[in-house]
Amino acid sequence: MESIRNIAIIAHVDHGKTTLVDKIMYHCQLFRDNENTGDLILDNNDLERERGITITSKNVSVVYKGTKINIIDTPGHADFGGEVERVLNMADGVCLLVDAFEGPMPQTRFVLQKALDLGLKPCVVINKVDKENCTPEEVHEKVFDLMFELGATEEQLDFPTVYGSAKNNWMSDHWENVTDNVEALLDMVIANVPAPKVSEGTPQMLITSLDFSAFTGRIAIGRLERGVLKEGMQISLCKRDGVIVKSRIKELHTFEGLGRKKVQEVIAGDICAIVGVEGFEIGDTIADFENPEALQTITIDEPTMSMLFTINDSPFFGKEGKFVTSRHIRDRLTKELEKNLAMKLGETDSADKFMVFGRGVLHLSVLIETMRREGYEMQIGQPQVIIKEIDGKKCEPIEELTIDLPESLSGRAVEFVTLRKGEMLSMETKGERMIVKFNIPSRGIIGLRNQLLTATAGEAIMSHRYIGYEPFKGPIAGRNKGSLISMEKGKAIPYSIDKLQDRGKFFVEPSTEIYEGQVIGENSRADDMCVNVTKEKKQSNVRSSGNDDKARIIPPIIFSLEEALEYIQKDEYVEVTPKSIRLRKIYLTETDRKRFKI
Repeated sequence: MESIRNIAIIAHVDHGKTTLVDKIMYHCQLFRDNENTGDLILDNNDLERERGITITSKNVSVVYKGTKINIIDTPGHADFGGEVERVLNMADGVCLLVDAFEGPMPQTRFVLQKALDLGLKPCVVINKVDKENCTPEEVHEKVFDLMFELGATEEQLDFPTVYGSAKNNWMSDHWENVTDNVEALLDMVIANVPAPKVSEGTPQMLITSLDFSAFTGRIAIGRLERGVLKEGMQISLCKRDGVIVKSRIKELHTFEGLGRKKVQEVIAGDICAIVGVEGFEIGDTIADFENPEALQTITIDEPTMSMLFTINDSPFFGKEGKFVTSRHIRDRLTKELEKNLAMKLGETDSADKFMVFGRGVLHLSVLIETMRREGYEMQIGQPQVIIKEIDGKKCEPIEELTIDLPESLSGRAVEFVTLRKGEMLSMETKGERMIVKFNIPSRGIIGLRNQLLTATAGEAIMSHRYIGYEPFKGPIAGRNKGSLISMEKGKAIPYSIDKLQDRGKFFVEPSTEIYEGQVIGENSRADDMCVNVTKEKKQSNVRSSGNDDKARIIPPIIFSLEEALEYIQKDEYVEVTPKSIRLRKIYLTETDRKRFKI
């Protein structure tokens, strides 16, 4: 039993978790020499590759000096905190990765708190020590202070540390001793992470994640706490609500490298995948057939934000997507609930509208983007934070916001955040950059990133984490510009766009198909304005249509999905189809908008 170690790698976003796992896999010779697997091997879905972030946690196992190390790579964004919370149940220790220049950041604090609460042993890796102006020793002290502040035990405070650069493939016990491999890190894991604790008794396994295969159906993944599981064995499935279902294991797999290996039996302490158990959910326990004993289920933080999902009823519905009905959307959202623990689904008074609750705009926009690529068409309403009543007072979620930006621009950032009811906590200079911390209502963060990036010419780096509910802070001013709305259905004509450019900025390119009620631009004033961009230039017998000034058209603003969600007002929807993202008014005609003013 000595020869297994289960470890989760946790860190703030972009501190190098997935890169480090790459180097461990290369070091343990998981690939043949002629196999070129590239970088960020575990970020294997398209969205993760495009955005350069980890969205779902992955398991990989390597063998080092005769010890099997199960590594779990976790996401860094707080929006995907639900992923981290459930997979930490499989680990006996955590590898906390900290950037030698930035030090512990908001997300570091968030994931570390979860790990310490579960009583896991932390090992610290101070990464990127080859950066300019970095301070590895100071960062080490800050990590200690942070653990102390989060209430770590004495044993947890006595953590081992290695320094290095995952990108350059080296780790060592001192940041000035450059080595040529990551052995120092692996040695630290074997020496300090305890082997899995195994208690005597009947089999018990908590299901902490699931996989799906087109051939065998759903696969339960978790760590076997005690006992032995065998192929073909009869078991009991203890559900969250106390119901016990009898079932049978068809196949057992353990993790080997990036794949899985079929085995006859699994001993306690190892992470395994079980095929053949029907109707399970994350948080259920697989237990003995005759004397089932359930394990404590997983607790997940509550969602803080909601969005309205509805069917696409614009004039262009069904042109690009395969799945357009409310039944399709409901089935897909229900399927998502199985593996996305931090998400919840709520019914509304209408059969074709669904309230989806999640951790933040990014959490829900990743779901929308995935659905869109699968061929779904739908419309999304403005993101709303969840307001609760606590002790008779109206309360809203508050987040800690950290902005890292050039010192000369910090005034603008403070101004933007205070307008959105943010309170400044601290200001710290690092080299030529300034790190400013605020407490701000979650409502204030929606749409803030765009404003900040525009004001700082793309230099600001923003991260935030949820703290808790506090009394409502009062109204926050929204977007101060109105919309330009199309009056007609047709093609956007360059001549018309050219003549209307002094009215505002456009979101559509010339000759794009548009419909009545679509938001095609931002008005330069505060109210909405209807414009007709489908009008062609009239030809007369005096002048031909082509010898006037050429139309000089400013390139349109093209929104990403998150930007569109953060941009819309409460009387607007984002229409999402596999090929396009459009903004529109909920009521398409002028008369309806006046009649049902939202």
